[in-house]
Order: sequence, then C-alpha cells, then structure tokens
Amino acid sequence: MSGVASLRSLLGSGTPVALAWLTSPDPLVAETVTQAGFEAVALDMQHGAIDEGEALHLLQVVSGAGLPALVRVPWNEPGAIMKALDLGAWGVISPMLEGPDDVRALVAACRYPPLGFRSYGPTRGAALVADGYATHANEEVVPIAMIETRGALERLDEILQVDGLGAVFVGPADLSQALGGPPGADFEAGPVAEALAHVAERCTARGVPAGLYTRSAAYAARMLRLGFRFAALGSPLQYVAEGAARAIATLREEARA
Repeated sequence: MSGVASLRSLLGSGTPVALAWLTSPDPLVAETVTQAGFEAVALDMQHGAIDEGEALHLLQVVSGAGLPALVRVPWNEPGAIMKALDLGAWGVISPMLEGPDDVRALVAACRYPPLGFRSYGPTRGAALVADGYATHANEEVVPIAMIETRGALERLDEILQVDGLGAVFVGPADLSQALGGPPGADFEAGPVAEALAHVAERCTARGVPAGLYTRSAAYAARMLRLGFRFAALGSPLQYVAEGAARAIATLREEARA
C-alpha cells in the first residue's frame, strides 16, 4: 500500500503496537510524533481539536512517514466514518457503542458492497494504493469498536462475534463513569481494572485484538502483558504539559540550591 504499513497486519502480528494519540491539529507535532518510534497514529476527532480539513493534513503527514493512521470519529455515524476512510485512514475507532447492532452498523459503514454500504469515492485513499483501492479496502480497513459503556461491556461476547470487527478499544474514562466511578485512566484496582482483565481475556479467547488508552508507558506495558495488543500512550499535549512542569520544578529547585 504505497509504503504504508498494513494496520490489520500490525494488529494481527502478535507484536505489541504503540499507538500515538493526536488531539492537536498541528502538523509539526504530528511529524515529530511519527519519528518517535510509534507503529501507528490515531487522530482524535471526538474530543480532540481536529476538524475535517486538519485531519486531511495530519493523515498526509502520517502516511508520508509510512505509518498507518486511525481516526476516532465523533460518533457512530456513517457519514463521518466514510469521510475518514476516504481521506486515507486505515482504521476507524467508533465511540459509545452499546451492543452488537451498533458494531454491525460500524462494520457495514467501513465496507463496500456487498459486504457493507460504504459509498465509493476515496478522494485520497485511492492515492495510497497503486493497484486499486477498492480491491484492498474491505480486507485492509479495520473497524474498531470502543468498549466504554455498561452495555458494551455486558455484551462483549456478542460484540466479539460480529463478522468483520477488526478490534476493540477500551476508553477507561467513560467506562469508569458507566460503572459508577470517576473519569480517569490507568486504573490499578476496582471495577475498571476488573473490566480490563475481562476484556483482555475474552478478546484473547476470540482472537480479536484489544487496545486501550493509557497515560503512562509503564501502565501500558502492564496492559500489553495482560493480553492487550495495542495501547495509546497519552497524547503530545500531555507530554508538553508534563515536560513543562518538570522543567519549571527543576528550575525552581536548582535556583534555591
């Protein structure tokens, strides 16, 4: 695929995948991140400050670095899903799903007929495949269902049986709220930690790659050992905030010495 690694092959390889998570539309930030060693990059169009035009530029940066790009769309809405794919995403993460019917709708929007109802018009996607986008899209595009509601968690086994589902991705903040707790990430104990162990076990049993959002590499590594196959490691905005705080703290400490 024109020098871009196959997302489906990456997720199915058994090798842990580090996922960069972009919430900023700045192409310089995206370019810097693609050189850091991540295997894939996700654009967050649900909570991130990225609009459609900015997503196009970021997707160009990511594919130019040879990495596959995913887009988390704002909602499980066919138009948003198809647009993300037409602009060159190889995976779509769909939020706030409640059960297998929602997942079937996601998969159908990601696939051309007769397997789905995706409309043909890969504005940029066609440029990524030298020998015909349509001949590869259905097998290469990865529909990814978020597990972040009580309904999705309770019906996980049904979701994992949906034909065409490529992977699942846990959103810990919304899942925690759905289970009666506070928003957050990197839960070490309690209902979310138990849910993560359950997701990892069921996905491993069904052969469906599972991923999650984390805020630290150490926590992500533990989750990969638990059975998750890919993990987002915070976001560049988090890196900037943490780095700036460390620099100021060091300055003040050294100035007092």
